[in-house]
Amino acid sequence: MAKKKPSIPQYGTVTRSGIQYYRTRIMDADGKQVALYATTREELYEKELEARRQVEDIIFRRQNPTVAEYCEKWLYMKSATISAATLRGYTYTMNTYIVKPLGDMYMSDVTADDIRLALIPVSKMSEGLYNKVNMLFKCIFYSAERSQLLDYNPSVGISAKGGKTTKKKDALTDEQVSVLLDTVKGLPPYVFIMIGLYAGLRREEILALQWDCVFLDVPTPYISVQRAWRAYHSKPEISTVLKTKAARRDVPIPKCLGDCLREAKAASKSDFVIADSKGEPLSDSQFQRVWKYVAVRTAKERVYYKYVNGQRIRCTVNPTLGGHQKNNPNIVYNIDFDVTPHQLRHTYITNLLYAGVDPKTVQYLAGHENSKTTMDIYAKIKYNKPEELCGVVNAAFHQAAAV
Repeated sequence: MAKKKPSIPQYGTVTRSGIQYYRTRIMDADGKQVALYATTREELYEKELEARRQVEDIIFRRQNPTVAEYCEKWLYMKSATISAATLRGYTYTMNTYIVKPLGDMYMSDVTADDIRLALIPVSKMSEGLYNKVNMLFKCIFYSAERSQLLDYNPSVGISAKGGKTTKKKDALTDEQVSVLLDTVKGLPPYVFIMIGLYAGLRREEILALQWDCVFLDVPTPYISVQRAWRAYHSKPEISTVLKTKAARRDVPIPKCLGDCLREAKAASKSDFVIADSKGEPLSDSQFQRVWKYVAVRTAKERVYYKYVNGQRIRCTVNPTLGGHQKNNPNIVYNIDFDVTPHQLRHTYITNLLYAGVDPKTVQYLAGHENSKTTMDIYAKIKYNKPEELCGVVNAAFHQAAAV
């Protein structure tokens, strides 16, 4: 049976530059009229059909975006309120753990089981990463629900608990601080460690610190936290946008740190307190190399690989405390405890609380926006001492017994 020919409309005509065209108008996806032209009615009919199909597709996608499309839109909306570094972090995490498994699905088709399945690989990773991915899932689906793109939000019942719990590191003891400082005295990480221990600055605050924010020749020496360091493709970026509003603060420094900084300033040829050989701020890889001065002096098991006859062989080294490194006898294994850059700051905060400084003051000095962060450390210190609480408990139950 012969295919029925379509009924082609009787389009109007218009003359442009001496040539006659057939013309029609359609509404685009934004509700605006758009004119279409062609030299024949058949050609214009095909153009009209294709244009209407494209408009319908755009309208459908606006009302039924895929996960990948909505994630891109959500990130664009967030870009107005978050820092460039945070946006890069969100983009990477979202593309890796949300768009990759679910990107081709329509938002309205995603179920709670789809999200749970996508979270299975993340649940085998760190608790922090799991929380971040979970938060991003909830953000995009709550946003879509508020925009009335969804009748049902599939992220509502997703558990917030997951991922491998990382063991929280305790503050360093006075003995450990002494060993650490004796070990790195005169080495590249020494000034960084002193600022962390005695001013409590975050890593990004120390690496961005410039001498114009270090006030040593005043009655009360202090550091003014005004900048933050961030790494982008391992290159350093210095910004005046800090982690939170509370991070902008003036921190008085003790004499030991003041003396250390005066000595460092006298030898410095850079605007930065911590700088590379060219006087520039450290890149991420450069900082890792600086911290290796601490890691290689720690008496803990190490694994390395070497090639023998083309085969990759796994080798293990078990350093002994007080021993010397085989390939470099100048390196002595003096440290018998783990230490991280963040532990320096945690030690500073803990020591302030141990000294009886009130939590509100500690919150300011630490640059904590949320008092809960400070109070969690405070509670651990204050209430994890059975010998001090014994009298309080006995007194309470003595009164109860008397009744």
